[in-house]
Amino acid sequence: MQTRLVMKRILFIALTLMLAAIPVSAQSTKFYDETIDPIEQIDAAVAKAQADGKYVICQVGGNWCKWCRWFGKFITEDQEINQVIQDNFVYIHVNYTDGKDPRTQEAMKRLKNPARFGFPVLVILDTDGNVIHTQQSDYLEEGEGYNHKRVLDFFNHWTPTAVTTLKIR
Repeated sequence: MQTRLVMKRILFIALTLMLAAIPVSAQSTKFYDETIDPIEQIDAAVAKAQADGKYVICQVGGNWCKWCRWFGKFITEDQEINQVIQDNFVYIHVNYTDGKDPRTQEAMKRLKNPARFGFPVLVILDTDGNVIHTQQSDYLEEGEGYNHKRVLDFFNHWTPTAVTTLKIR
């Protein structure tokens, strides 16, 4: 009888620990590398974009931002959106730490102060590293997530081909 009680307690503790770990693992996906110098990260992305004929998308935010993590997960898991990104952009996650951090200040200055729009915010750079568009993400949201069509349209409207091809309607 004592052994059965001990086994029930062990099973209860094991199940409790497993259930407690589920939200932690869902929250633990980190898209932003907090150790990278953001200016070096942007420079490397621009160099790669130039070589590949693509634009750069800087998703500015942080691991502290649930909407930033949700967007990172959304564009990674949606195959159609992910393919458009892979074909047309060098996609980086630019970590926003503290507005007083000199590295963050320099990066925000270079990206034309996108933090004013909230997080995540998407900044598109052309092949020369010039900011050509800043997109606040609330337009792309729907409920507690993101709208597939709006996100796909956003990326499709800012591909290098879309930006440089004159279309008369």
